[in-house]
Amino acid sequence: MTARSPARLRAASRADLMGLPSDVAPTLLGAHLTTMVAGETVTVRLTEVEAYHGRGTGPIADPGSHARMGPTARNATMWGEPGHLYVYLSHGIHSCVNVVCGPEGVAGGILLRAGQVIEGTDAAARRRPAARTARDLARGPGRLGDAVGLRHPIHDGIDAITAAPWHGAVARLELLADPLADIASGPRVGVAGVAGTAAFPWRYWVPGDPTVSPFRWGRGAQAAAKPSGER
Repeated sequence: MTARSPARLRAASRADLMGLPSDVAPTLLGAHLTTMVAGETVTVRLTEVEAYHGRGTGPIADPGSHARMGPTARNATMWGEPGHLYVYLSHGIHSCVNVVCGPEGVAGGILLRAGQVIEGTDAAARRRPAARTARDLARGPGRLGDAVGLRHPIHDGIDAITAAPWHGAVARLELLADPLADIASGPRVGVAGVAGTAAFPWRYWVPGDPTVSPFRWGRGAQAAAKPSGER
């Protein structure tokens, strides 16, 4: 049996991320996010992502987005230059990482939901002591944020294109030279109401990859997904 050659990567550019989040998101599958925090380097191969549009972004409004009502102090990074990372706090505990895309002034983000730690496993495991197996180190957006060491609020806005130092951290995004052809898509995980249904099939993942997180309905999303009149 011939060993599979490693995937060819190239540095991401702002131009790569200039489109709508729902269009750009699939191109991040198989990409590598590398961070260096406190002198420790971790690289994650991305296996699951979700797209979110801001107010006025794209042809339909996205009621599941942090930027659905317009710019705020919390979502300011989403309205900025593509290639920066929007790092927000979920449930007051977990720091979640998004890649900003779209032109500056047009809000868009791609949530990094899951990935495989391929470098810096020891550092990721120290940051994720509850992980039972290697596949669980970055399986879920809060876990991924912990594994790569990016924390809200200090790392919100870090630039993954120039890899410029930001509050003691560096981040770098590399894309596959040849994007994956075999991808899956469906409703976003845990998003409330219609925003968590097939009306927004903006979750993308690598089929069969063990690091992909399990699907769960958001509040009211399952009911919203039922055809009119169905009980």
